[in-house]
Amino acid sequence: MSRKLYIPEGYKSALTLRETQHAIKYIKDIFQQALSFALTLDRVSAPLIVRKGSGINDDLNGVERKVDFTIKEIDGEGEVVQSLAKWKRMALYRYGYNAGEGIYTDMNAIRRDDDTDNTHSIFVDQWDWEKVITRDQRTTEFLKEAAKSVVKAVAYTKRKVGLRYPQIAGHICDEPFFITTQELEDLYPDKTSHERERLITKEHSTVFLMQIGGKLKSGEKHDGRAPDYDDWQLNGDILIWDEVLDDSLEISSMGIRVDEESLKTQLAECGAEDRMAYKYHQMIADGTLPLTIGGGIGQSRLCMLLLKKAHIGEVQSSIWPEDMVEKCAESGITLL
Repeated sequence: MSRKLYIPEGYKSALTLRETQHAIKYIKDIFQQALSFALTLDRVSAPLIVRKGSGINDDLNGVERKVDFTIKEIDGEGEVVQSLAKWKRMALYRYGYNAGEGIYTDMNAIRRDDDTDNTHSIFVDQWDWEKVITRDQRTTEFLKEAAKSVVKAVAYTKRKVGLRYPQIAGHICDEPFFITTQELEDLYPDKTSHERERLITKEHSTVFLMQIGGKLKSGEKHDGRAPDYDDWQLNGDILIWDEVLDDSLEISSMGIRVDEESLKTQLAECGAEDRMAYKYHQMIADGTLPLTIGGGIGQSRLCMLLLKKAHIGEVQSSIWPEDMVEKCAESGITLL
């Protein structure tokens, strides 16, 4: 296995398979309503595939291979999306959304190069959202308020789930602790990025870790981010303590998107100036695309957290390494 599989001692799912399926639907119904209300979002449809070479697909860290294929009646090739970070901003422009208005959608993707473990799957399902903002809203305080809204929607959903399924009742802190990646490195300079996340989340329960993508004073990056969607000074991850896994769990990655200046700076830092040949990037540079904030919330990760599951495969159907399947079966973890 490429990542370490963690088996919680004495783990047993509190819900049957059938109860789990009912609970997954309940969570998804409740959460997306809470999210759309908190952030003023409309539900829209989203693509599973985009044209190869369009510049719309997410490059993630720039090294992951996309799933591509030829199409019978269309010249060129198609690609299965890795995320909708760029598509959403284009959609807001095409659909005519104004400042303060936004969209959310169900995003399904395949990330063939992801390592699989308790919380990672090659199949990605999340709520993707995006909202038009004004120039003066491109601030850390505005970003924090948006993060608070997402966290409150998670906490509200947890309360509702606990009322329906008392055996998995619990509490999620709805006031995130805010810290930057540099502040976190300063606190734990001798730890790895994940170890730092674990320590700070165990202490504060709910954390919004900000400014991800650029190099820290150590010369290392806390984590990779594509240079052409989030502004690395105005983004962050929502981390929540998972008692079952005894670890921090990233529920959401979000941020204020690049404007013409941060796009130019970040592309140069990554040596990716060639991306300016794409229409999408040109539309940011010339001010055609609106300024936006957006993010993604993992559907399966949220479900496993709220349902106190030990493996993401207990709440989604995917493909796993054979040794992982065998080890889970031996340990009473039923993968769908």
